[in-house]
Amino acid sequence: MSMNILVAGATGKTGQHLVKDILELGHIPTALVREGSDTSDLPDGLNLRHGDLTELHTDVCDGMDAVVFAAGSGGSTGPEMTDRVDRDGAKRLVDLARKSGVSRFVMLSSIGADQTDPEGKLAHYLKAKHDADEHLKASGLTYVILRPVALSDEPRSDRVVLGEDVDKSAEASRADVAHLLAEAAITGRFDGMALDMQSA
Repeated sequence: MSMNILVAGATGKTGQHLVKDILELGHIPTALVREGSDTSDLPDGLNLRHGDLTELHTDVCDGMDAVVFAAGSGGSTGPEMTDRVDRDGAKRLVDLARKSGVSRFVMLSSIGADQTDPEGKLAHYLKAKHDADEHLKASGLTYVILRPVALSDEPRSDRVVLGEDVDKSAEASRADVAHLLAEAAITGRFDGMALDMQSA
């Protein structure tokens, strides 16, 4: 039976791979997009649901079997927008998914987001991701958290490393990340896990 899967961040580089993977696996992706977003690179006929992660409507997850958060404020925004999208927007989407009876929530996080007090130039971003991840874990939802290393635009390799063996200085192709997110949303294979990830 086909699953209805809401994808936040579908117009991003990883999100575009993700909605195509969900379609190819025989399921039904719905892209959560802001009004006026450029959806020209999304597959024809893709279901769209309008919403802004900074002010989500309470029914945004209605009718969905799973939700994948693959959105981000982007590298050019400041700390305030990082908090509004990567932390608060993700947490609000988790709450609304639970309210709507969604059966699984998959979070695209980041390597290092497991740290309570991260340091370095990405500290603010990683703290926001950490807070969103912890909120998901405590939500009662069936969850998967994927924490890839630095992202690349390399093609899908199908050879990935997960967990403790990940080299934190390696790269992960967005295509590999998207495929794992789709698999996590659909199969339940990674339920209850928070996994570091790299392409091999």
